[in-house]
Amino acid sequence: MKFQTTALVLAGLLCALPAKAEDLRADEARRFIAGKHFAYTCFDGTSGNGRINADGSVAGYIRVGGSGPQRFVVLPAGTLKTSGDRYCASLRGLPFEPCFNLTRTSAVSFRGSISGLGFAYCDFQRPSARTNIHRPMRVHELRASFSAED
Repeated sequence: MKFQTTALVLAGLLCALPAKAEDLRADEARRFIAGKHFAYTCFDGTSGNGRINADGSVAGYIRVGGSGPQRFVVLPAGTLKTSGDRYCASLRGLPFEPCFNLTRTSAVSFRGSISGLGFAYCDFQRPSARTNIHRPMRVHELRASFSAED
């Protein structure tokens, strides 16, 4: 469970990166990610999606190592926070407070890694708005829906 929580937090923090390989400071990272939904994939195959809220809480799905069941995880307010100019996580049971290097890779994506462990990273990307657009109804489908209501 500790690994899953750490992976989710890492994924969430990594989602905070901006565009054009630009390093983000803590406040910039928080503004870039707060309240936004991100999908993520990590160096070890872990993947998922979720939202990091302005209060530092996290809610989302994680599939550890890229296999097995996808789990829904919620972390309380204050889990993610700024510490000086760094963006860090406060996790119960973890003997240290991991901080993250966040790098914007595009206007909608970033890479996050644990400070001092550059190989341990996740890539985050906001889903396209187009994926939320439903197929428009055809005229005959629209007529059928109105006649069904009569």
